[in-house]
Amino acid sequence: MLTKIAIVILNWNGESFLKKYLPTLYQNSDLPDTKIWVIDNGSTDGSISWIEKEFPQTGLIKLDKNYGFTGGYNLGLKKIAAQYYVLLNSDVEVTQNWLKAPISILENNADIAVVAPKILSVAKPKMFEYAGAAGGFIDYLGFPFCRGRILTTLEEDNNQYDSSIPIFWASGACMFIKSRLFHDVGGFDDNFFAHMEEIDLCWRLKNLGYKIYFTPESVVYHVGGGTLPNENPLKIYLNYRNNLLLLYKNLPRKKWIKIFLIRIFYDSGACGIFILQRKFNFAKSVIKAYRDFFRMRNQYNSLLWRKNISLPKEILRNSIVFQYFIFGKRRFSELRLK
Repeated sequence: MLTKIAIVILNWNGESFLKKYLPTLYQNSDLPDTKIWVIDNGSTDGSISWIEKEFPQTGLIKLDKNYGFTGGYNLGLKKIAAQYYVLLNSDVEVTQNWLKAPISILENNADIAVVAPKILSVAKPKMFEYAGAAGGFIDYLGFPFCRGRILTTLEEDNNQYDSSIPIFWASGACMFIKSRLFHDVGGFDDNFFAHMEEIDLCWRLKNLGYKIYFTPESVVYHVGGGTLPNENPLKIYLNYRNNLLLLYKNLPRKKWIKIFLIRIFYDSGACGIFILQRKFNFAKSVIKAYRDFFRMRNQYNSLLWRKNISLPKEILRNSIVFQYFIFGKRRFSELRLK
């Protein structure tokens, strides 16, 4: 049976987060015709038994193993019939009325495919959270940043970004999306496994003429790094590999070649810094990312040469790395996208 809103948590050994945040989710998700689902990625902790005991009304989809963020959602969402999906990390705390504004925006705007809420930090509630903040953007080299977060610098939320505007990407930590469009574009790219997959999804939707939007009227709090800590070679590998795939898939051929040459320069520098810092596993992760990118890229050749796609206006036309380190711009408000 088709429901209006499906709030869908992808879980992998997240029992502690579910115990902490699922009760609040039920308390604050009171719009009519809303159902909460958990897609379980082959957890080996007590997640499933706890949900079945404490919240038996929760829809459960049990997968046989960990298919990653991309595969888990793709497999699970095929079994959930709803008009709107709300993809939600298990380590997110929602607030009162968090559903109302994003769903209203999707209902009343045919050209808007995805809506992002304001994402603040659980640990420091007055600060923006790394994964999404007040809406995501990228620079022309593919490096992501946000309103409220430039590289590793986080801003305090003083309502400076409380305007509803088009953005480039919405965080997979909390994403409101029209289900029809999610399936029409093939969902997340399974090859990504995790990281950058939401940017790729949003870029594909933008290439079809849809908008990604931010609203400050919905606020959630995110733990961040709950499933894969930042200081992790696997995370380094996935970010570098998937970022290269992201650019290869979505850029026109001529722009891709030029940007790739510049990226080799940047990423070689990062690899050198890791070596100087004696973070040899990180350096190996970057090298492995390039190796696997070359192995995987041919899967996307038909997409790459299909048409000469124009660049969305939400892409920063210069380097965010240069803006940050050379010109000292630490706040989104100091940047000029055009």
